Amino acid sequence: MPQDKILIIEDEPKIAQLIADFLELDAYETSIVSDGAIAIDKIKTYEPNCVILDLMLPNKDGLEICKELREFSNVPVIMLTARVDEIDRLKGLKSGADDYVCKPFSPREIVARVDAILRRERSYQETKTSNTFHYKQISLDVDAFACKIEDSIVDLTPVEFRLLLALVKSPGAVLSRDQLMTHCYQDGRVVSDRTIDSHMKNVKHKLHKVLPDDQFIQAVYGVGYKLI
Repeated sequence: MPQDKILIIEDEPKIAQLIADFLELDAYETSIVSDGAIAIDKIKTYEPNCVILDLMLPNKDGLEICKELREFSNVPVIMLTARVDEIDRLKGLKSGADDYVCKPFSPREIVARVDAILRRERSYQETKTSNTFHYKQISLDVDAFACKIEDSIVDLTPVEFRLLLALVKSPGAVLSRDQLMTHCYQDGRVVSDRTIDSHMKNVKHKLHKVLPDDQFIQAVYGVGYKLI
């Protein structure tokens, strides 16, 4: 499992190295930036899992960096500052920081804050993706009613989405038209086999438009449909 990467943006070398040493003892990979002017470029190239960001930096301050960062990334940010005024805390959080630590601090506290924030992030990502189902290149996000094949959006109607979702949840299993009706029409309405066949034809056509060489759905004569 790859190490989580922590980017330390701090212009005081001793503080930056102390934080890095303690994080590395806790099995994190670290990188240090001391100039605010290059911080955004470093974030984009290094792609850290968490950013430790000093408020007072040469050439560009932490608040400005945090605001720019939030325009393209949701990476967790822990802000460091010597200021203890409540207004400054609020400014830091409003700029997009996730946590706030005042100097002087224990490096162990920084490690504990990083551990906690990354645990929350992993928990959020697991929850976020727990309602997403995959089959080969197909990805179905139930909460967003969104279907993707690799990076391409497939525009499905709600009924078509439920139809494909039923198959993706049971890969390789043959689902009868009656079973598919139950998944697609949750209000209990009665529809004909031809309606299911018509929706399935549309789904196959839309998938085929994105990946012409791949056949995902197979009709099983006299029974229903399955993924192949």
